[in-house]
Amino acid sequence: MRRYNDLPAMAAAGPGVAAGIADEAALKEISAFAMRCGGCGAKVGSDLLARALRGLEVGRRADVLIGLEAPDDAAVVQVPAGKVLVQTVDFFRAFVADPYVFAQVAANHALGDIHAMGAEPQTALAVAVVPYGLEAKVESQLVQLMAGAAKVVREAGAALVGGHTAEGAELALGFAVNGLADPGRILRKSGLAPGDVLILAKALGTGTLFAADMRARAKGRWVEGALRSMIQSSGEAARILIAHGASACTDVTGFGLLGHLVEMTQASGVDAEIEIEALPILDGAAECLASGIFSSLQPANVRLRRALRNPDAAAAHRLYPLLFDPQTAGGLLAGVPEDKAGPCLAALKAAGYVRAERIGRVRERSESPEPIRIVL
Repeated sequence: MRRYNDLPAMAAAGPGVAAGIADEAALKEISAFAMRCGGCGAKVGSDLLARALRGLEVGRRADVLIGLEAPDDAAVVQVPAGKVLVQTVDFFRAFVADPYVFAQVAANHALGDIHAMGAEPQTALAVAVVPYGLEAKVESQLVQLMAGAAKVVREAGAALVGGHTAEGAELALGFAVNGLADPGRILRKSGLAPGDVLILAKALGTGTLFAADMRARAKGRWVEGALRSMIQSSGEAARILIAHGASACTDVTGFGLLGHLVEMTQASGVDAEIEIEALPILDGAAECLASGIFSSLQPANVRLRRALRNPDAAAAHRLYPLLFDPQTAGGLLAGVPEDKAGPCLAALKAAGYVRAERIGRVRERSESPEPIRIVL
């Protein structure tokens, strides 16, 4: 047993950096990367965090009693009389190299749930994971992350009130977001009514485009177009949909268009039709799908084909895979009364949602166990 208890000391391994590349201070920092602590030992240092947050415009609201301007152990936020609190959370790994752009996408993605329910964004808490590295590099990434996040949160009329940072293997960012809503005017998935027109506010295809980008098979202009769509807020789209009598709404994200529409039909007790040729598509997405490039989540989403009434005919269409493509910061999907669908679509396009389209219709619940039919 002595041989198992009296173990020899482990030899300290050097950082393995070629001579002349880093000075003594940098080598000392790099040598510490071999073993990093977990728990609260994985937090970003307080001095570094203070520098990264210095001068950050976090947004101001009268109902934020304690926030980042005078940080405490937690934020304190007031809920105005007659309002209810709407809460959501989202978190994912970075898929673009620019932390500023990534943060804008992540913040828009998280805020999408608040907009989809017809609520007004109030506050956001950020949770960031930054890769191990030299302190100056970590600080730079954190500054860019928080600047991008604060920009989106501020423009949404909300305030960034706090968060948490930690070291990790990959850059990642998420948000816990609060919103305020009138209890009698909350938009839900369950409000679809037969005769409603289905309107989608943004184009589809982010999943396949960024899968292609990871394989170096996406054109730069395709990726730029997708990012422009992803950093576009859904706040104004929500206001337009509500003004035109939207009966139900959701944001199209990881489960793809079909997955989110299935949730709506089940909750509403209706059937639906999708006009597949009417689907708005991001530039390059059709080419990527035709090349067999899919997101890693696509196979799980494809299991929802059992919700299709005519799967064999639908599968022969070139845009069929687009039904299952997972979206990041995707558009709002809503049911709008027939007589208001035209003006609603015109208002969306005038507001900058130029790829918004009428993509189908809500029908009475049928005897068929499959609630969705693809119109070819």
